Amino acid sequence: MRLLAACCAALVLVTLAPTSWGTPRPVTPVTATLPVATPAASASASRSPDYAPPLPRPLQLLRGFDPPAVRWGSGHRGVDLAAPTGTAVLAPGAGTVSFAGTVAGRGVVTVAHPDGLRSSVEPVTAGVTTGDVVHVGEPLGRLESTGSHCAPSSCLHWGVRDAHGYVDPLRLLRGGPTVLLPEP
Repeated sequence: MRLLAACCAALVLVTLAPTSWGTPRPVTPVTATLPVATPAASASASRSPDYAPPLPRPLQLLRGFDPPAVRWGSGHRGVDLAAPTGTAVLAPGAGTVSFAGTVAGRGVVTVAHPDGLRSSVEPVTAGVTTGDVVHVGEPLGRLESTGSHCAPSSCLHWGVRDAHGYVDPLRLLRGGPTVLLPEP
């Protein structure tokens, strides 16, 4: 944390440092896309080729990612995507099915991806079993109406975890957040 604060302070000093004429240097905003903040993600600049939505397009986002302030606190640890009951639920990335069963009355399928991430989708009637190897876009099962927390509508909850906690699943699709960087 101290290193991050020192880097930010140095960036501000460099950005606001006067030129030889005594006027601040102009800063031109530049947009860039950063990878997902996971250890495995640092190797690639974008996740888009490796991941796809777990539902056919077009997607309708009903509720976005809202991580809790503390690990045990309330929040929304995934995204809710609208879809009719019976819609095919697709593997968002290649990997091995690490769980296919019922949790708290809802069908859940979890895929462990080679980069260390784990995707879970619910409520799903599984068409796969634990140990199955899946590729991005292959069917995992069908969207159930039972256990949908979007009632009276139906939706798919898609959550993604890394070794440190939950991450925003939509960042896997767009390659990361858009941020402003200082002019070089």
